[in-house]
Amino acid sequence: MEKQYHDYMVRALAAKEQIRAFAVTSKDAVEYARSLHHSSPLSTAALGRLLSAGLMMGDMMKSEDDLVTLQLMGDGPLKHVLVTADYTGKVKGYVSNPNVYLPNKENGHLDIASGIGKGTLTVIRDYHMKEPYSSTIDLVSGEIAEDLTYYFAQSEQTPSSVGLGVLVNPDETVECAGGFIVQLMPFTSEEVIDQLQRNIDEFTSVTDVLKQGKTPEELLEIILKGFDIQFTGKKDVYFSCNCSQERGKQVISTLGSAEIRKMVEEGKDIEAECVFCGKKYKYTPEELEEILKELNENAAD
Repeated sequence: MEKQYHDYMVRALAAKEQIRAFAVTSKDAVEYARSLHHSSPLSTAALGRLLSAGLMMGDMMKSEDDLVTLQLMGDGPLKHVLVTADYTGKVKGYVSNPNVYLPNKENGHLDIASGIGKGTLTVIRDYHMKEPYSSTIDLVSGEIAEDLTYYFAQSEQTPSSVGLGVLVNPDETVECAGGFIVQLMPFTSEEVIDQLQRNIDEFTSVTDVLKQGKTPEELLEIILKGFDIQFTGKKDVYFSCNCSQERGKQVISTLGSAEIRKMVEEGKDIEAECVFCGKKYKYTPEELEEILKELNENAAD
């Protein structure tokens, strides 16, 4: 039975529709991900930030079947962090090295930038057309929120401010998690831009706000202080993996005929584990033979 969550996300317009904004609280989703991956505080924080970003960017999509994937590839010990979200509020993700421990920064915060290191951020938007839209930028800080702010400016030409945060308890569970994305429309006035910049400069942090028990609506009211705010949407969000026995076969098929033939000849069951949720699926030599047969038939077409 899938766990029930209390996380949710809101979207809003402000300053006579010159600003659009999103905010999310994602504590339960991030805690569930932590429990699945048995991740360290550093790994939990990195994955949690990207999960929150994925949820909000999923809400920017157009239909229920659309997907957005965020991929961080770095030379730091975390190596690879990947998140996929959809328009309905579902998200899943993993970090390739969930057991990274590094010294905290001088201010006592987790050193996510060192965990990720130098590398790239890739955003893939799949609208189920011929080819997904993909854009890759070099990381500017490894702090994730700053990198996404840069991504929106460079790849989507949308001036944005992104705030993300995960606060981890001494017992390594998640105390709070969430974030916001605020974006300017092309016709935004200088006066509105200046006021918004002052608000952002005065803002402390996402975790400072959320640990006080404030809601996503209240978070946006702080960021958008002085503006009229119209909340235009609200939805529950949660960690959800759609892996299955059949999807596992599709993954096995990507190994290629030669590798699958080798597994068939060994005559043993193989076990595949989902990287997102850890569920395991077994495949018999007969099932592998079926996968191989289908591959060869497709190749002959």
